[in-house]
Amino acid sequence: MSKFEEKVIQKIMERAECGKKKYGVTMERKDLSVVEWMVHLQEELMDAAVYLERLIDDCSCPLHGTEPESGCLYCRRL
Repeated sequence: MSKFEEKVIQKIMERAECGKKKYGVTMERKDLSVVEWMVHLQEELMDAAVYLERLIDDCSCPLHGTEPESGCLYCRRL
């Protein structure tokens, strides 16, 4: 494995421990239906879409949007 996979594994382990402390259960819990699991996933994906929108906005030129212009000093820093 590369260092990137190892970092992801470490983060998953840390997140699992945090979730266990916060919610008192693991992903092996049996109290949720398939639809409830799908709703949880949908909520996580909506959060991810909001984070991505924020990052796109942060990386966009206020003059040219997401399409950089070669002569623009702001676009060159992106």
